Amino acid sequence: MSAQKPITTDARAPGGAESPPGVSPPGAAGGTGSGNDDGLKAGLKNRHLSMIAIGGVIGAGLFVGSGAGIAAAGPAILLSYALVGTLVVLVMRMLGEMAAADPVSGSFSSYADRALGRWAGFTIGWLYWFFWVVVLAVEATAGADILTGWIPAVPQWGWALIVMVVLTATNLFSVGSYGEFEFWFAGIKVVAIAAFIVIGGLAMFGLLPGASDGAIGTANLTGHGGFLPNGPGAVLTGVLMVVFSFMGSEIVTLAAGESANPRKAVARATNSVIWRIAVFYLGSILIVVTLLPWNSPEVKKSPYVAVLDHIGIAHAGQVMDVVVLTAVLSCLNSGLYTASRMAFSLGGRGDAPKSFSRTTERGVPATAILASVVFGFVAVFFNYAYPDTVFQFLLNSSGAVALFVWLVICFSQLRMRRILERESPERLTVKMWAYPYLTWVTIGMIVFVVGYMFTDATGREQMVLSLLAAAVVLAVALVREVRRKRSPEALEKELT
Repeated sequence: MSAQKPITTDARAPGGAESPPGVSPPGAAGGTGSGNDDGLKAGLKNRHLSMIAIGGVIGAGLFVGSGAGIAAAGPAILLSYALVGTLVVLVMRMLGEMAAADPVSGSFSSYADRALGRWAGFTIGWLYWFFWVVVLAVEATAGADILTGWIPAVPQWGWALIVMVVLTATNLFSVGSYGEFEFWFAGIKVVAIAAFIVIGGLAMFGLLPGASDGAIGTANLTGHGGFLPNGPGAVLTGVLMVVFSFMGSEIVTLAAGESANPRKAVARATNSVIWRIAVFYLGSILIVVTLLPWNSPEVKKSPYVAVLDHIGIAHAGQVMDVVVLTAVLSCLNSGLYTASRMAFSLGGRGDAPKSFSRTTERGVPATAILASVVFGFVAVFFNYAYPDTVFQFLLNSSGAVALFVWLVICFSQLRMRRILERESPERLTVKMWAYPYLTWVTIGMIVFVVGYMFTDATGREQMVLSLLAAAVVLAVALVREVRRKRSPEALEKELT
């Protein structure tokens, strides 16, 4: 295999100069808490990062969207979650290896820039930004819908505006305020899931005080058509339905650069991803499909509410509304943070307006935040004005970005590992298991999911439109690359 380019080939400082080997350029990489006006500050505490890592895998889709997966695959949805969970664990291990070696705000986009080329970092960075801007609209609308049900005097668009403004102000104030909000948002989600598992577990074994049913056993897992009521193929259908609910696990690697000890934070988050997925996803879904028949109409509509109602928890619907609203606000908060930090990184590398890479006295990339919010508001408008046309197009064209991100992480890790082993082996504090074999297995798994999406009507539309969006961004990246190489500065550098 041919020798690879050094790690600094595409790591560009703002002035175009290359950085020393293995060192991230200030501003371009996002910094690691330098505290100057050109970089981000270390405003996130260990407890913030710990809760961001835990809460990153718990989205509103788990509480609401999981019902559709259960209806499609039956109890075998557990296999779907296990397969996708394994995939995410492997991808996070690869990302953790690179992030622990070099924690930067651009995360996988910066690593792709260095390992694969500037075109890769540009393409995946903007696609990821686009994904989260669309998510802002989805979550703002979902949160507004819940709040309108509580206080109908305020119109839905008013609530959407309020939550967007409040969380924008939070992100603009300081990274510490973002971390504090996310700490409590994520804390509520974690407590809710933990309580659900404990209460549901007691009910499963007939130990819940006041519950009339005895131990459930495996009746609902093997009855009602068996464990695979819709056949083995339904497991793969379930994979398509749950794979995107895991998006957000990578946020901690973007946030780590703004902590006091980013390498330690990344290592801890990476090592804990297995139990987080096992407990929060597999554990809670196991409770649902064990306590209730998978084909119950209530399960398809809202599985967690159905379980709480079944075991006699008063006001289960209202309780779950609070939890879902918290999950929505958490996603909004993190989505705005993530989009702005990716824009900040792109600006520092010259792949977005330079103003995106400027920070305030508090170390906040205000322009990047405001630009992300503006596009988020535009998407919210489309969600209200053209929900079945323009917004549906935006939603579908960003639908497969998670798979693209994971693929880029895999290919980046293949090259970065060799570069790090050659130039900075001491930085490999977190290592991918069975490298490079498990990396190639992961790539194969992702490619299989991509291919299988073309066999599903909904998945096919998402994949086609997402590939179209990726092709447009890639074309822009390649055109920029050609122009950059033809610039007078580049020609002069080649001649000298």
